[in-house]
Amino acid sequence: MGIIIKTTDTEEVISEKSLPSAEWCDGYDYMERASAQGWTALALWGKGGYDFGQWPYVIGFVRVVRDGVRRLYGFGLYVEGDLTTEYFRSWDACNEAISRQAFWYWNAGQSDGPQDLAATFEDMQAEYKVPCSY
Repeated sequence: MGIIIKTTDTEEVISEKSLPSAEWCDGYDYMERASAQGWTALALWGKGGYDFGQWPYVIGFVRVVRDGVRRLYGFGLYVEGDLTTEYFRSWDACNEAISRQAFWYWNAGQSDGPQDLAATFEDMQAEYKVPCSY
């Protein structure tokens, strides 16, 4: 498990845990490992609740922690054992990063997304760029 040293949106120096190692895990086992480290698996995205990723091969994770009196928003991605982790100072910036990933998976047909998905992320409807509301 590594340490993140900069936020993606503000480039502030921080000291927060990245997603834990995926060694010796399949996707479902990895969800348990990540949960034990404070990460929550992201199942659905968008107001209507569309699949984010394709469990157990592609799993998104979120985490909110306090850095002094301010919050940090973590977004991690597990893709068949490969890991990426980003932290954001802004909730909106984190949601945009998650929305961009969701759009990519939906557009590529690798995840069940909205039927009326726009051709580009910039044109994607606002209701698909928010956390699931139910």
